[in-house]
Amino acid sequence: MKILVTGGAGFIGSHTVEALLGRGHEVRILDSFAKPVHEKGRPDYLLPAVEIVEGDVRDRSSWEQALKDVGVVYHFAAYQDLLPDFSRFFHVNTVGTALLYEIAVERKVPLTRVILASSQAVYGEGKYQCTSLECRGCDIGMRTYYPDMRSTQQLANGEWEHRCPMCGATLAAQWTDEQVVNPQNQYALSKYAQELLALRLGRYYGIPTVAMRYSIVQGPRQSFYNAYSGACRIFCLRYLLDEAPVVYEDGRQVRDFVDIRDVVAANLLVLDHPDAVDQAFNVGGGRAYSISEFAEIVRREFHTDRVPVVRGEYRVGDVRHILSDVGKLRTLGWSPQYTAVDSVHEYVAWLHEHTGTGLRAVTESAERTLRARDVVRRSRTEVPD
Repeated sequence: MKILVTGGAGFIGSHTVEALLGRGHEVRILDSFAKPVHEKGRPDYLLPAVEIVEGDVRDRSSWEQALKDVGVVYHFAAYQDLLPDFSRFFHVNTVGTALLYEIAVERKVPLTRVILASSQAVYGEGKYQCTSLECRGCDIGMRTYYPDMRSTQQLANGEWEHRCPMCGATLAAQWTDEQVVNPQNQYALSKYAQELLALRLGRYYGIPTVAMRYSIVQGPRQSFYNAYSGACRIFCLRYLLDEAPVVYEDGRQVRDFVDIRDVVAANLLVLDHPDAVDQAFNVGGGRAYSISEFAEIVRREFHTDRVPVVRGEYRVGDVRHILSDVGKLRTLGWSPQYTAVDSVHEYVAWLHEHTGTGLRAVTESAERTLRARDVVRRSRTEVPD
């Protein structure tokens, strides 16, 4: 079978491409090789067996060329960041996906499956519960909440946690399943719009579609040129430069991290699983880590005594806690096999092999960009020890 992988030179895409080739499929990729992710153009890890179409998912002719004789599409190409490039998120993530379905329908491309890279970000702040035994809201069944984004005033005051609207107690983060979606920032909104479009059009026009809501994916080939590419990249580069990384807010915010190898296994599973069609699935690590705990994993990997700096800074658009319940995907026979420790170890080994000069300039440029565009701000209160 000939399979198209958009963003096939990227982090998730390239690993999935190699797994598909290993299963005997023909693979074509559509990739723009755009900066900053591909700062040096086409990466050297692309295998000779891969057919390459260099183009943009916002361009009709690129799609027309890429979709010829294709039976399956893995659609990973996306714009991910926290920068206020609001229109770009929708042009790349949503309009690009609309073009895929438009051309597939127009040209009667016989697609047996489209597998879409969605994101945990569509949940926004996710699911919380009030655990106070004295809360009057609990007496009337109001225990579970899906809060909206924290206000700029709240963040400026260093009030990081969500609080129960009934009693004011700190809400406890829960594992969030696929049922309630509440996107908050520009990236999340564009990804959910993309997902809705794909699943609805896929169902209506008979194009079997699956949406994969990835948690924070970690592992080799995660670009170190991007200003926003996850905690693993940020902390590892700082320690590689013998600098202490900065932890935002108070470091107690909670995430789940998923290894790229588990992501690839999930991507292959839904390629032909009959119960995956017309569904969205969480793809997460199954274990909760605070950001400070994750930073400690990185610190130990580098065998350094430097501890992260916590100075009350925050990023506009970040959520406080988010954890993805992977129970639905487990029912198809998948479960995460690797930990955050495994992911960091693999990433650091790759980083040592592939980084050259100019890394300090990369990190400084990323930080300048985030500050210049008012994405990173500082609260007015001191952070407790």
